[in-house]
Amino acid sequence: MKAVILAAGKGTRMRELTQSIPKPMLKVQGKPILQHIVEGLVSNQIREICIITGFQADTIENFFKDGSAMGAKISYVRQLVQDGTGKAPELAKSFVGDDSFLLTYGDILVKPQTYEQMIARYENGKFDGVITVTPGQDVTKGGLNFFDDQFCLRKVVEKPSPVQVEEYRTKGWLQQGGTVWYNAGIYIFKPSLFQFTTKLQKSPRGEFELPDAINALTEAGHTIAGLEIIGRWVDVRDPEVLSQLESGWEQD
Repeated sequence: MKAVILAAGKGTRMRELTQSIPKPMLKVQGKPILQHIVEGLVSNQIREICIITGFQADTIENFFKDGSAMGAKISYVRQLVQDGTGKAPELAKSFVGDDSFLLTYGDILVKPQTYEQMIARYENGKFDGVITVTPGQDVTKGGLNFFDDQFCLRKVVEKPSPVQVEEYRTKGWLQQGGTVWYNAGIYIFKPSLFQFTTKLQKSPRGEFELPDAINALTEAGHTIAGLEIIGRWVDVRDPEVLSQLESGWEQD
C-alpha cells in the first residue's frame, strides 16, 4: 500500500505562525507535524509516499528530500491552484497507479496503530475503501457521516447547515442521544476514486470537495467501510490546539 499526504495549504487559522512556513511543518515536541505522520506510516510498512505540496513547497521538499533518511521513498507533486480537497488527490494519480493508497491530510495526528487498524479493516472484508471517524457533538463543524448496520458508509455531508441537520433528524438519520460520527480526515481508497474526482463540480462554497466524490463512490455501489479512531486524534487546526499539544503530547 502507498500513501498520499495533502500538505499544500497555508493554514490561515494559524495566523502569524504560517506566514513563512507551511502548517504541516509546524513543530510538535520538536518534530514537524508531517514528520510524525511519515514516521507513523513507515512504522506500518507504508514506505512509498507522495506529498502534495503548495505553499512554501521548498520547505517541505528540502526537509524530507527523497525520504531515504526516514526509511521511505518520498515523491512530490505541487498543487498550483488551491481549489479544494476533491481535486488534490488527482495530482497523485500516476504515483498511485494500480495500488490502493492511504490518504491523509498533513495536519492530522494519530497514533501509528491507527494506520495499522485501517489496513486491517480494509483487508478483512470486500471493501473499496475505509473512512475514519470520531464521535462528536456539534454536527455543523465538520464532515457528518452516516453508516449502515455493518458500519459501512451510507452518506457523508460536509459541514451541514442547521436546516440539513433538522432534516436528518426528521428522517431518523440522527437519533436523540445517538453517536454523531465526524469525518476524521484519513482514508484508504482504490484508484477507482479518480473516476469520481474527475467528475466533480464545485460546491456552493466554490470548491471541489472530496466528500462529493466519496458519495458518488457509494452511490455507484462501492463499499466504504467505517472505522472509529480509538485514542489520539488531533486536527491541528489553530494555535490553541498546537499549544495544547506542546504541553500535553504523548507519543504513545
